[in-house]
Amino acid sequence: MSSIRKNFIYNVIYQLLVLILPIITAPYISRVLGPVGLGTYSYTYSIANYFLLFAMLGVANFGNRSIAMVRNDPRKISETFWNIFTMQFISAICITIIYIFFCIYFYGENKLIGIIQTIFVLSAIFDVNWFFSGIEKFKLIVIRNFIIKILTVLLVFIFVKSTDDLWIYAMIMSLGTLISQSIIWIFLRRYLHFVKPNVATIKDNIKPYLILFLPVLAYSIYRIMDKIMIGSLSNLQQLGYYENADKILVIPMGIIVALGTVMLPRVSNLVSNGQRDLQKRYIEMSMKYVSIISCALMFGMAGISEVLAPVYFGEEFAPSGKLIMYLSPIILISSFANVIRTQYLIPEKKDNLYVISMIVAAILNFVLNYFLIPLYGANGAIIGSIVAESTILIIQIISVKKELPIKKYFLDNYIYFLFGFVMFITVKFTGELLKENISTLITQIIIGSVVYCSLVILYMIVTKDSFLKKMLIRKKDVF
Repeated sequence: MSSIRKNFIYNVIYQLLVLILPIITAPYISRVLGPVGLGTYSYTYSIANYFLLFAMLGVANFGNRSIAMVRNDPRKISETFWNIFTMQFISAICITIIYIFFCIYFYGENKLIGIIQTIFVLSAIFDVNWFFSGIEKFKLIVIRNFIIKILTVLLVFIFVKSTDDLWIYAMIMSLGTLISQSIIWIFLRRYLHFVKPNVATIKDNIKPYLILFLPVLAYSIYRIMDKIMIGSLSNLQQLGYYENADKILVIPMGIIVALGTVMLPRVSNLVSNGQRDLQKRYIEMSMKYVSIISCALMFGMAGISEVLAPVYFGEEFAPSGKLIMYLSPIILISSFANVIRTQYLIPEKKDNLYVISMIVAAILNFVLNYFLIPLYGANGAIIGSIVAESTILIIQIISVKKELPIKKYFLDNYIYFLFGFVMFITVKFTGELLKENISTLITQIIIGSVVYCSLVILYMIVTKDSFLKKMLIRKKDVF
């Protein structure tokens, strides 16, 4: 199996494991805490997550890219790591202190939960996943995460029994993250040695570091700020519905993010070695891959949503079903943007284009949320998110249309959108015919999978498309 496919599989597993705790425990926690309890946790977690973003700044993409470019040089990789980590450590300590003061002076009745979330913010100090992504050691990340997540799931089921246990749930979640980030340091000495950080290099890194932080911050406005604004401008019940809808959406998004995480260090390394023909080959293959996968996930998720929500979360969360359906287009839109971003803009160091698209989208999202959430609750936030994601894709397409054959990508892959729509109609009709239960949900998933896969395979056979064959070829340079 090629290293890219193997790393992609590991990263898909990793992304799913990051989500596995809330997904496995969601039906239980939704019933135990209810919409208001879940909304309270989501509100405090979202605020803490904002502080975490500032603690990490742009280290995920900057560190990943920087390590990938020097990973063949033992001396440079150690120097690069300690210079980047020093900046991360300083920012994480400062932000954690600021967050503690925020909890003391600005939290109201949710102060206890907010203070517990300090543990989550503190985990930023130890988060060096970017290093292992840069050297493409995803197996190590997956194994570590699997063990911690399993233990966390067990603790939730053992100790969280009622709405009064919200603080216990927050404590388990926060400690799980901190332990998960800390334990991986045991393995660092295998790959590098300590090198005294260079102050001049750290200063030089600040600008690109901050440039790559701006899109992270902008992205957070419509992925995290949405929840804070729903909680502030609407109510915690609406936030509870939205939280569970978003929780479902991030499952398919994790698969798409996995591809970008794997391809970023690989393509960055290709660019540093001048192998741009192979870079464009990977982009073309990735576009086809995300077209097939994202169309299946988007239409599949939309088709089963109104059965999934009450069956999975409980009848009290039935409104989450519509929200899942309305959110589903984000899967397809962000998939294309993810390929352009991680396989062209960031490896080519066109960070300004990436930043501009994210900032414009963030401003649009914030303005739309401000006016629409008071009127439409969670639905208003969804409109803002879809507009924001579409804006990012449009700006990035316009930015790279002279370098990449964007029109060809869409013409080659639009057929999968049609196949997905056929699947959606079939799945939706099946759900309306049968009763709202687990059997219906399983039936919908099976029928949808059979319909979509059959159409895709038949199409590739008729058109003699070699994509599946290429995916199975055991060669090192084939995706």
